[in-house]
Amino acid sequence: MSVKKRKASIFLRLMVIALSVYMIFTLIGLWNDLDESYATLKELELKKETTEAQIEEYKALLADGSQKAIIEKAARERFGYAYPGEEIYKEIK
Repeated sequence: MSVKKRKASIFLRLMVIALSVYMIFTLIGLWNDLDESYATLKELELKKETTEAQIEEYKALLADGSQKAIIEKAARERFGYAYPGEEIYKEIK
């Protein structure tokens, strides 16, 4: 084997190894991105379920025709209002 072929063969092997290492690291990075995307998807699905439950609750209040209940719920949730003598407990997570 000539010296040129030997050098070309070594160079080709090094290039294949470098390309393989690059592809492995790229694959690992994409795998991590996929995991993060799945976690974000699960959070958004949970938020969607919570929002849908709130919408159903509001629809039930509207169907009931009780505007007083809607106003009371808004005052309690948005502004923290309560009846005199009533104690409010907040859950700490």
